[in-house]
Amino acid sequence: MLSENPRTFETVKDVILSVHKASSAEDPHQIHFYNRWAQTYEQDVALLDYSAPSQAAARISAHFSGERQAAKVLDVACGTGMAAKMMKREGFERFVGVDSSEGMLNHARQSDMYQELKMAILGDQPLPVPLADFDIVIITGGLSESHIPAKVIRELCQAVKQGGLICMTTRANRDNVGYKAALEAEMKQMEEEGLWQRVEVTDVSEWERGVTDFDKGYIPGCVYIFQRL
Repeated sequence: MLSENPRTFETVKDVILSVHKASSAEDPHQIHFYNRWAQTYEQDVALLDYSAPSQAAARISAHFSGERQAAKVLDVACGTGMAAKMMKREGFERFVGVDSSEGMLNHARQSDMYQELKMAILGDQPLPVPLADFDIVIITGGLSESHIPAKVIRELCQAVKQGGLICMTTRANRDNVGYKAALEAEMKQMEEEGLWQRVEVTDVSEWERGVTDFDKGYIPGCVYIFQRL
């Protein structure tokens, strides 16, 4: 059970490996997993030293030059609200969240950080927000194998205003190498189409603690910042 205590790294490792059995974001096994995991999610990822939300917030903060309190932020795959919490520490206050898990959204709702929360299975359903409505779009954790298809980053670009920033993260370990390559190919294609320009790509060596037999110690990850043209 996900609610068993005390939580340990080995407990969390088993939990995460179980979701790898899901084939896609709309897989009922995966949806049920995230609904249940919401109860211990933040506690568990802390045991993993999961750094994506803090890394993303720091990189956005370094590049955003507008009025932070007025900036409208779209938090995609928002989960329980960890990225929004990190963004709030950087001075941002206006958040709209999207996630595929009602359990995660319930926890995000309890944080009182979001003006709106919406449910959607991205890739299967369109991003449920207006076009060109946000100053910043952030997605941490959702861009990986069996989760959100790489093509969805086009919708992220469409959601942000001209000149706005899109921040995306993904893991760079062995299990995610194929997805990362597809994601970066889509990013490059969008640059060539004149949809956005790359601002910064940051490689992070200690992204989180590895959970597979191939990933000993910490696995790497990457933060991408693009600006809509």
